[in-house]
Amino acid sequence: MSRPLEILAPAGNREMLGAAVFSGADAVYLGLTGFNARRTAGNFTPEELREAVSFCHARGVRVHVTLNTLVYARELDGLADAVRAVAEAGADAVIADDLATARLVKTIAPTLHLHGSTQMSVHTPAGARELAALGYDRVILARELSLEEIRAVCAASPIECEVFIHGALCMSVSGQCMMSAFLGGRSGNRGACAGPCRLPFDATAGLAPGKPGKACHLSLKDMDHIPRLRELMDAGVASVKIEGRLRTPEYAAAVVTACRAVREGHPYDEKLVQDIFSRSGFTDGYLTGRIDGTMFGVRTEADAAATRTATPKARELFRRELQRIPVDFAVTLEPEGVKLAVADGAGRKAVVYSEEVPQPAQKDQTPAIERALGKTGGTPFFLNRLSITGEPGFLPGSVWNELRREALETLLEKRSAVTPHAVQPYLPPQFAAHSVGTVPALAARFAAVEQCPPACADKLQWLVFPIAEAEKVPAAWRGKTLLELPRVMFGQKEAQTAARLDALRNDGFAGAVANNAAHLLLAKDWPLYGGLGLNITNPVSAAEYAALGLQGLLLQPETALTAMQAVAPARNGTPVPTAALCYGHIPLMLTRACPLRNVRSCAQCPGGGTLRDRKGRDFTVTCTAPGGAGIRTVYNPVPLYMGDRLAELPVDVAVAAFTTESPARAAQVLAALFAGKPFDSEFTRGLYYTNN
Repeated sequence: MSRPLEILAPAGNREMLGAAVFSGADAVYLGLTGFNARRTAGNFTPEELREAVSFCHARGVRVHVTLNTLVYARELDGLADAVRAVAEAGADAVIADDLATARLVKTIAPTLHLHGSTQMSVHTPAGARELAALGYDRVILARELSLEEIRAVCAASPIECEVFIHGALCMSVSGQCMMSAFLGGRSGNRGACAGPCRLPFDATAGLAPGKPGKACHLSLKDMDHIPRLRELMDAGVASVKIEGRLRTPEYAAAVVTACRAVREGHPYDEKLVQDIFSRSGFTDGYLTGRIDGTMFGVRTEADAAATRTATPKARELFRRELQRIPVDFAVTLEPEGVKLAVADGAGRKAVVYSEEVPQPAQKDQTPAIERALGKTGGTPFFLNRLSITGEPGFLPGSVWNELRREALETLLEKRSAVTPHAVQPYLPPQFAAHSVGTVPALAARFAAVEQCPPACADKLQWLVFPIAEAEKVPAAWRGKTLLELPRVMFGQKEAQTAARLDALRNDGFAGAVANNAAHLLLAKDWPLYGGLGLNITNPVSAAEYAALGLQGLLLQPETALTAMQAVAPARNGTPVPTAALCYGHIPLMLTRACPLRNVRSCAQCPGGGTLRDRKGRDFTVTCTAPGGAGIRTVYNPVPLYMGDRLAELPVDVAVAAFTTESPARAAQVLAALFAGKPFDSEFTRGLYYTNN
């Protein structure tokens, strides 16, 4: 029998943990002091985690621990220690992003449940099935899905599906954002997002001449799907997750209480939920398919004032503990006194004895005993059933109260005992460092076939084109052409991609580029290479992808050269080539909501535009399908360039990625790369020379 819908609450620190549990959360998620996507939350040391698990398990609350950031080779030993700490604390599950984390969990503590983080960008039926094949027990779906899309994934998924029900919305699809890393050196994929998207941007392109740009933001309102919670239950969702580890205990309590009410079919205090935190209201645009300008919002002083007013009321929601655990009391009259036993239905039992002998009573004492034992306030227990053996005599109410307190305290202590997971020995694999000093072969990715200069095609080891461009690729190029699969495939896009792969199977292409876990399933019969969307940063995850059959791996561009050098995977003793970007405007964001919708409608849009930040930098925005159904990409204003330092890239292949460049400009850049010349305008080395 499946359990009821889980309400999963944030616990950024010990106080928030208590508020979430006391107000009725079924599970909490929290982070250790490293390797989690909210490094600025309070988080927990290993000892504090053990205490948190003890506190939660005593009350029947599950604990999920976030180890959901990308990791580098030098951090793998620390990650293994973190997995051991989670296992030894007796937590229930690990939320993992990187395949290295998944491998360590399965090796070190195989009885821990493994949940696929939303940072994995899973949003399709094939993605859920692939995570199941990889050994995950649950998939945490991308926030951008509609109700029907959620329903489709749940119907196809062999594992549990978790969705976000309330809280902050990133503009970018989670796991596909590099804005904070490239604009400020603080990576959201590493738990240190600085939130530059919440700052003002102006739209500057596509407007009438002389018309000023209208202030807009890459800032969405918080999502609120609480009114649709029962529809999510009907869709097959196993768990609804409240975002907000950086918020307050009062916030956690208000939202947990609201979710519990709706799950049980009762009304809830909508005003309190909005006042405790909002950005001038909420949005359900993704869930309902209304992806428009009403989704955008910022936090105002009026919102902050409402929060200050609402906080005392919300605090009352966790002042006393929710009584959630039914217990059975058994009273037995014995010659030397009264024996009181209490059992929780899960095999745990506590027995206490009175020091006083009951006196003969003139009337039935059962109602009085039941009243005394039913006073369980301030504990997580409530009286389910009372049995009395023998003729109860009279004992003062104070005696029954003390017996009840002692019995419940003993039972709670037994329930608090931590049961650690068995920890298996783990020997970290040995990986040879990639050689440095050899100039890698050159490959190029183009957004369109006409962008590729024919004179350069023969000189490139690989050509990469989006699969939508496949039919335009000349037959002479196909033997060295990889078809890039879309990083996100909302709606019918997954089925369309699968159909295209099937139709193109015998058309002479060299292979496909996987950018999502779903592609491992959709393109399993193709020669397959790892792309940007897989976020490969370390040798263990690289080895996992190599074992899955990938024949080459593009490393995530936040990875420093020193960290790249350690990523040198092999399959059956044969090295698997690695690649890195050597040129390109980095795609900072991949988003389903359009950042230009505050300025114009899709009907007025030519397929993209420009955003200008407060420093006067212009960010190109492109759209895959003008008219509202497309995916938007926001690009870094300044291109990455390593043409004059190619020998410092510790990879086999250097990839030039062309997005909005003209064919003539692409030819110029390629000529500079082939010649090893410096760049001819402003550029960046990205994060290649940082210390990670």
